[in-house]
Formats: sequence, C-alpha cells, structure tokens
Amino acid sequence: MKICIILQSNNPEHIWNTFRFGITSLKAKHRVVIFLMNEGSELDAIEDAEIFDISNKIAEYKKLKGDIYACGTCLELRGKKGIGICPVSTMSDLLKIVEDSDKVLVFS
Repeated sequence: MKICIILQSNNPEHIWNTFRFGITSLKAKHRVVIFLMNEGSELDAIEDAEIFDISNKIAEYKKLKGDIYACGTCLELRGKKGIGICPVSTMSDLLKIVEDSDKVLVFS
C-alpha cells in the first residue's frame, strides 16, 4: 500500500507519532511519503524533548527509505529557502503524491 502522511504540526508529540507511524508502516512493507506543510515545515528547527526523540525517529524513517518533502510556499512564509532534511516541493507534487496514494492521513 502507498501511504501519504501530511504533517501540519510543529508539536513534538505530533511529529514523534507521525514518524512512529511512518516507521511502523515501512516495516510492514508499505511505501510512505511524509509531506511537511504549515508548521510541519519547521521540522528541522524542532529539538528533541526528554520524551520525544524526534531526530532518532527521522533517522530511522529515512534509513528505512521513507520519503519526506516540504512545501516550498510554507518554507518561504517562514523566511526559509530550504530544509536540510528533505527536498523542497510544491502543491503540484503533493497532488501527484495524493493521487498515487492508497491512503492519505493528516497529522495536525
């Protein structure tokens, strides 16, 4: 199955659970794409919390070959040109990802 997850939050617990679900899905042999929108595009600025090891979850997700893309417009609104952990993407790209997905989830 192809799963698209749209992450719209910069809340550490939401981010942590998004990546936990993505990792679980990848281990179950699904294809997973996480698309960062709105506050989710701030992912590279979110630090690990005592309970939420976000950087480890991102590393594990990427090691399992999960894809991550960030909304370019959302980055621009925050004064950023890019994000170090993934490529910059567009609404047209997101549309294609959604069209190609069997399931779309939104974590916000």
